[in-house]
Amino acid sequence: MSAPTSSRLGGETTADEGAIRTIRRGLALTPELLQGLWFTLLLAVIATAGKVVVPIAVQTILDRGIIAPDTPDIGFVASAAGLAALVLLATASCNVLMNRRLFRLAETALATLRTRAFRHIHDLSLLTQGTEQRGALVSRVTSDVDTVSQFMSFGGIMLVVMSFQLLLATVVMALYSWPLALVVWLCYLPILALMGALQKRIRARYQQVRTRVGAMLGTVSESLVGSATVRAYGTEERTRRQQVQRIRDVRNAQFAVLRPQSASFFLSETADGFATAVVVVVGVLLGTGALGIDLPGADLTAGGVIAFVFLVSLFSQPVRMGIEMLSEAQNAVAGWRRVLGVLDTPADVADPGGAMDPLTGRRTAPHPEATALPEGLLDIAVRELRYRYPTGPEVLHGISVTIPARSTVAIVGETGSGKTTFAKLLTRMMDPASGSIEIGGVPLDRVPYASLRSRVIMVPQEGFLFDTTVAGNLRYGRPDATEEQMRQALAELGLATWAEELPEGLDTPVGQRGESLSAGERQLVALARAYLADPDVIVLDEATSAVDPAADVRLQQAIDGLARGRTTITIAHRLSTAERADQILVLDHGHLVEHGTHAELVQLDDGIYAGLHRSWVAHRAQR
Repeated sequence: MSAPTSSRLGGETTADEGAIRTIRRGLALTPELLQGLWFTLLLAVIATAGKVVVPIAVQTILDRGIIAPDTPDIGFVASAAGLAALVLLATASCNVLMNRRLFRLAETALATLRTRAFRHIHDLSLLTQGTEQRGALVSRVTSDVDTVSQFMSFGGIMLVVMSFQLLLATVVMALYSWPLALVVWLCYLPILALMGALQKRIRARYQQVRTRVGAMLGTVSESLVGSATVRAYGTEERTRRQQVQRIRDVRNAQFAVLRPQSASFFLSETADGFATAVVVVVGVLLGTGALGIDLPGADLTAGGVIAFVFLVSLFSQPVRMGIEMLSEAQNAVAGWRRVLGVLDTPADVADPGGAMDPLTGRRTAPHPEATALPEGLLDIAVRELRYRYPTGPEVLHGISVTIPARSTVAIVGETGSGKTTFAKLLTRMMDPASGSIEIGGVPLDRVPYASLRSRVIMVPQEGFLFDTTVAGNLRYGRPDATEEQMRQALAELGLATWAEELPEGLDTPVGQRGESLSAGERQLVALARAYLADPDVIVLDEATSAVDPAADVRLQQAIDGLARGRTTITIAHRLSTAERADQILVLDHGHLVEHGTHAELVQLDDGIYAGLHRSWVAHRAQR
């Protein structure tokens, strides 16, 4: 088995990627965006080309319908205006159709991106998930993807459209008067150069915005989940200060973007006004021959000068909108980088049965040595098991033990001795640094998840419930379970009376995280859920120390029913559980220091278990 690698969620490594490379990678992950691209671009070209109708119509009407004839030719003016209106109507229709296509394609593609990121997060180990606040992690598949959505549904194609419009305006201006077109470009070139430098600042600052938003959402999520603790310790004011600080961090990050962004808008507006003024002055001088320049395209009619002013507006529009779209693009690129950071994080606990590759969207081929757990009884063999967290020392040191099928094992030790780490390794929530675990003779890292999760289940101490009914939570253990099967399972665990006493029976809502139920009741539902799943091996983080005596009796009865006929490994918080176990494993600072039955270990005068047991007995006697 491979050693755990760095579990830090990706994001920093992709932050230095060029924007173009990031966009290319993002488009590769969302191929739906490119479906029918040429048709979308054709609609964009038609919609853009139609915009030159206005200056051409103005010039034609002025020169041929008003100025050239002795009296205005109303018929010609009406015909030209009507034709221009029809062209504009057609281009507007193309524009509407293009925007609808873009919106549908963008949302479809980004739904795919969200799905891939969401699935990949669930493929990461608990250790990797724990390196980032839950709210900040959620922001990567919600808020950050939304920034991409806002850009791709409008801004992406608009950058293409505006680029085409800039080219088209330049060509038409050159056809009217290339010297005047050159003048316009000379007015804009210094401004465009400055804008390029400003965009680099905007890109870096938007990266900070996305990071600050993630931190803010993480803090808000944490305070909501821990609201009971916040109230219990009277830390509302400190929590509010932390939230306010995170909100201010986001605000300040947005303000930091605003400065170069405002400078870009100022420069574009300045260039627009300056170019228009220069065109009017130089155009009139060229048209009247006051400059004495005799070059092809240097002479302009009155209609041509006015049309050229419209063309300058057509030229300046993509510059102004381009700046806005580029700012959105920088925000989208920053969001894309954070999403890519998640997808780039390797699934350090890989499914040998094959899993979806987040970067291709295709299911990977199963490992050639992937083997489902054999039918029948499952024993467990642990050999020289070691584990270290990526940023810390080794916490499990060469543990070796054999657990026969259908036996009950209690894991005992002080807090921090490695009990929970050992349990997570047995259920492959994490992979060890070295050593091996075999279940039913099959190496654990070669068992496909579909086989492993159906035969080996861990019931954590927390007893987490989903925000649905009691029945809905039970069906997480067995999705096709009928109400009769659920009631039968509860009866076999001795919980039928308890279930009937619930306000709405099995249809009782449990609330978020099961908070409508007591801690003991949540654990009862979790145990019944595991029982319905009908596993062969149960790893149980016993949770009876924080419940009332009545709930304790029910819990112990349910645990006994769940363990009956199964291989059961229990992290024993109460030594009464250890007394009834077939064998006891005593861990101390990551070492397996004692191993035997209760009768054997309690006889060791200097033994850790014997000392713990004497203290426990004395404590019970004092109560």
